[in-house]
Amino acid sequence: MAGLGYKYEYNSPIHPQLFGLWLGIGAIIMSFAGLTSAYIVKKGAGYWVEFTLPQFFSWSTLIVALSSITMQLAYWQFKKMKNSNAIALLGATLLLGLGFLYLQYQGWMALHNKGIALDGNPSGSFVYVISGLHFFHIIGGLLAMLNLWLKMMWQNRGPVRKLMDELNPQRLIGMKLMTTYWHFVGILWLYLFIFFQNI
Repeated sequence: MAGLGYKYEYNSPIHPQLFGLWLGIGAIIMSFAGLTSAYIVKKGAGYWVEFTLPQFFSWSTLIVALSSITMQLAYWQFKKMKNSNAIALLGATLLLGLGFLYLQYQGWMALHNKGIALDGNPSGSFVYVISGLHFFHIIGGLLAMLNLWLKMMWQNRGPVRKLMDELNPQRLIGMKLMTTYWHFVGILWLYLFIFFQNI
């Protein structure tokens, strides 16, 4: 019956929640654009200490790329109504996200051990502030992901809950929102990593 399958998830071209998410993403992009622009201006003003990013940041970049893959696979599995597979892949994404946070923290500790302090030269301060702001966006995403994972676990318990979930025309929106946001923060970190390496 039309309206019950996932192919008929929305009655309009874009779901209101997805539209709201894209507005939020636009605001985040503007904030990071402002910070990276300030980084370039400050570097051009002189009094700038050059340093290489610790290897931890390279590893965290790989981890966030892998987490984007597992997130997309989870979405595809959920769309096919293979909920158990989707739950496992979403759980893997959560673990990879936590791994990203751990490696970012280790990267900051390595910077500190090299004498690059938050309140020291602007070159280091910008790295801490920009990567730290991204760190908190990742935390926000992981909290939302954990909530979604627990909800999926609950809905996957028993045939009645599974059937109700499958008949829900809005069943995909939460996963779609999460997938969109997670891809965004992953791409954002890739941009920041390349920016720090080359600017």
